[in-house]
Amino acid sequence: MIPLFTLGFLEIELLDVLDILLVTVLLYQLYKLLTGSVALKIFLGLLSIYLLYLVVRAAGMELLSIILGQFMGVGVLAAIIVFQPEIRRFLLLIGKTTAFNNDRLFRGFPWRRDQVEKLSLTPFIEAAKSLAAKNTGALIVFAKSSELKYYAESGDLIDAVISKRLLMSIFNKTSPLHDGAVIISGNRIKAARCILPVTENNDIPASMGLRHRAAIGLSEVTDSVVLVVSEETGQIALVRNAEVYRNLSSADLRVKLNQFLFDTDQKPAAAPAPAEKSVSAA
Repeated sequence: MIPLFTLGFLEIELLDVLDILLVTVLLYQLYKLLTGSVALKIFLGLLSIYLLYLVVRAAGMELLSIILGQFMGVGVLAAIIVFQPEIRRFLLLIGKTTAFNNDRLFRGFPWRRDQVEKLSLTPFIEAAKSLAAKNTGALIVFAKSSELKYYAESGDLIDAVISKRLLMSIFNKTSPLHDGAVIISGNRIKAARCILPVTENNDIPASMGLRHRAAIGLSEVTDSVVLVVSEETGQIALVRNAEVYRNLSSADLRVKLNQFLFDTDQKPAAAPAPAEKSVSAA
């Protein structure tokens, strides 16, 4: 291939430029993924050592190259262990955006359409309204393309019929199941007291508590829709794709749930409060 230009003893070709651009994009995505966590400092340290290894190898410093080369060989395995949570989150983000994981691909099939449309929203709306009136916190996850089996197994499996009374009982402050999230999958209450991943985004407003942060964290890595009732303010919110729709009325909540779960284009009776967007970690 004909070189584009020469830089000292280096001949730069078009493929080299493309290679540098792709590596730059990859490093930028890794930086965004690790921003706000301790893992970022570890990653920058490993990157510095690797760049030093490349320099000493190019300079022909054999002894130092061997030492750093051995360190880098072990460093790959160490990085996998150290960055296990970040690697898992990165793979979840990739899986979330793939075409085969997109729920819309299967909505055209009759059995899939029936499964989605028979979910009744009334028990959730009535329960959220009653819980908000009593300033009782709640966290309800609506699974879409994924059944969220990993998160369901972190709590207590229930597999119960959905009802307002059962939801009220679960989130009652004296209930042993109230601390955590309820996961709705297959038109049933699959599990309660589930642990959700908390977002590491530092731009979340201080007015949002742990429930909102957990809802945002789950929506960053899955396509789930999360209903949040604030224990402090009694406000009802929905979270999807790391976007928070706060202070929703019962009518607005029904419209948003229909829009997010069934892709309907209903118009709300009154305009909802502006969504507060949180930047995804990806």
